[in-house]
Amino acid sequence: MHTPADTSAAKAPAFPQPRTCPYEPPPGYDKLRGAGPLTKVRLFDGREVWFVTGYTEARELLTDARLSADRTRPDYPVLAPRFAAAVARKLPLIAMDPPVHDVHRRLLNPDFSLKRSRTWRADVQRIVDECLDRMEAKGPPADLVPDLAVSVPSRVIALLLGVPDEDVPSFQDASRRLMQATEAESSQAAGAELTRYLDQLATAMRESGDGPGLMGRLATHEVAEGTLSHEELVQIALVLLVAGHETTASVISLGTVLLLEHPEQLARMRSDLDAVPAAVEELLRMLQVTDLAGARVAAEDIDIAGYTIRAGDGVLFSGTLANRDTRVHEEPDTFDVGRSGRSHLAFGYGIHQCIGQNLARLELDVVFSTLWRRLPGLRLALPVSELALRGTGTGTVQGVNSLPVTW
Repeated sequence: MHTPADTSAAKAPAFPQPRTCPYEPPPGYDKLRGAGPLTKVRLFDGREVWFVTGYTEARELLTDARLSADRTRPDYPVLAPRFAAAVARKLPLIAMDPPVHDVHRRLLNPDFSLKRSRTWRADVQRIVDECLDRMEAKGPPADLVPDLAVSVPSRVIALLLGVPDEDVPSFQDASRRLMQATEAESSQAAGAELTRYLDQLATAMRESGDGPGLMGRLATHEVAEGTLSHEELVQIALVLLVAGHETTASVISLGTVLLLEHPEQLARMRSDLDAVPAAVEELLRMLQVTDLAGARVAAEDIDIAGYTIRAGDGVLFSGTLANRDTRVHEEPDTFDVGRSGRSHLAFGYGIHQCIGQNLARLELDVVFSTLWRRLPGLRLALPVSELALRGTGTGTVQGVNSLPVTW
């Protein structure tokens, strides 16, 4: 068995590693790919943790109850200084274990089912068209990040939650500061700002006995009946608000870059709109904008693939490398919109798999079906090498600060 003693601190490469191309893995990942399905990496504080790069091993471990997602555990791996903030430690859905996790999930499942998500298509189409109307009215050049990539998922999640449309710019700004913070203090400040806003909104809904969207339902029924606490509702809304638009926004912006850089694949997608859903899956696989498919800590010893993960060890799951596992994908570094299946970890796996994946897929389908129909001459206004990358040193959401386009 391979154990932690097999990898010394001097040999363990640093994590996270910066990308130099917006749609390609960090250059340093080339060495990690050949190190086996599990290897070791070193965090900013010098701690060594397991780095799972194999697709099969990642799926197996992400369903293993001996791995905990509870960020309040003292041995949970802290990826960057900002994750030490209290607002990043106690989060429903993504950072809690059963049975509390299961209770929250059951309360939210009806709002995010495939059937329910399909009912949002007309609203998503309206929002996409309104964003493109404004882009066209202003005329080129435009910045696709604020004008479309951020605006669409922000407005959709606000509508789903029951957040007033006029408040969207405020939570976009606070969410951006929360996700891009480099220190615990700035992360905590942005999180506190969002928490205060959601607390006030949930309180107003509960006191009035009425309110739109998911927050209105939970505030007037589950909180009022004692099934859910007011604090839990606010925390759930915070997670959904941030997670509901940051990752989708990055797939829209980086997906646009990837398609424009591969005109033959863009032409294939545009020639058959029924093929857009498959193209979306390939974009999700190739981009893996969250880089990690999960972070855990071992509650017990675990033997897997000839390795031994000891109790207390941190475990990170490289969605980026698992999605390019040669055992699963032929020519995994080739962008091919004609691939079939969903063999990727863009939404994680197991009980913590992204609850909003059906809605995210719908948004991406509508955006990429509409964008080039409305703007067939769309092209980048800057070389890819000049795009300012963000998130490349945090191990979380990868993206670009700005995406100048013309048509």
